[in-house]
Amino acid sequence: MCAAKPTISFEYFPPKSEKGLSNLLTEVGELVKLRPRFMTVTYGAGGSTREGTIKTVKEIWNAHKVPTGSHLTYLNTTKEELDRITDDLWDAGIRHIVALRGDMPADLSWPLDPDADYYQFTSDFVEGIRERHPFEISVGAYPEKHPDSPDLSADILALKKKFEAGADRGITQFFFDNDVYYEFLDDAAKHGLNKPIVPGLLPIADYEKMLSFAETCQATVPHWLREKFEKFAGSDEDKAKLATDILAAQVDDLAANGVQHIHFYTLNKAGITEKACKKCKLG
Repeated sequence: MCAAKPTISFEYFPPKSEKGLSNLLTEVGELVKLRPRFMTVTYGAGGSTREGTIKTVKEIWNAHKVPTGSHLTYLNTTKEELDRITDDLWDAGIRHIVALRGDMPADLSWPLDPDADYYQFTSDFVEGIRERHPFEISVGAYPEKHPDSPDLSADILALKKKFEAGADRGITQFFFDNDVYYEFLDDAAKHGLNKPIVPGLLPIADYEKMLSFAETCQATVPHWLREKFEKFAGSDEDKAKLATDILAAQVDDLAANGVQHIHFYTLNKAGITEKACKKCKLG
């Protein structure tokens, strides 16, 4: 049983069809019973899912009345266009933005060259959003450093700049070793960061897909976790139970160490996340 009861939040991505949206709203309906503090919907690179994101956010709000925010990325989008997008989000009743750089396209390299028409860093983007509308703003945080960052100290300083620009919280990339997160919090505190850094957790609904995600974002998959799944010979139902137990144990440890809020990357499925939260009596 979990030692404490952190508040929780959930991330989804915009479905590609009306049937997908209907299915998502059913999944959301299960997780809403856990009384999340907020939910977020991802935003495709270069605005590729802009309409789908806004529609999904509005549908979730209309159906369940849970505060739901939109991710927003700034790469390859002018400041003028981003102003229009943030205006659209605000006019649609959205009051929370997860401000991110976005994936680097092939024609750009990091760090970006200064350009008056474009944001160079996420901290600049956060400042621009804050000047435009009084959104609640979340930003990314990277306990094992961002793949494009030279080292962890540089990443922590970048997070500090995002906080100083007006971000309300950081939400971490997923991790499986909680000690990595605790060490990151310690390092952040030493650098003077004093805003919430929320752990982001990924339920392992698909082991191979998780490995692909981890490789892309350079998240460590511990040997013990690889061994559990690669030597597992049970049914899909048993595998889901294993994933639930692993997620619940991670939540349990975070709660026991005083973590006050946990964010779940649901991949649009309630199952494992819901069961782990119930096992820990969250919500």
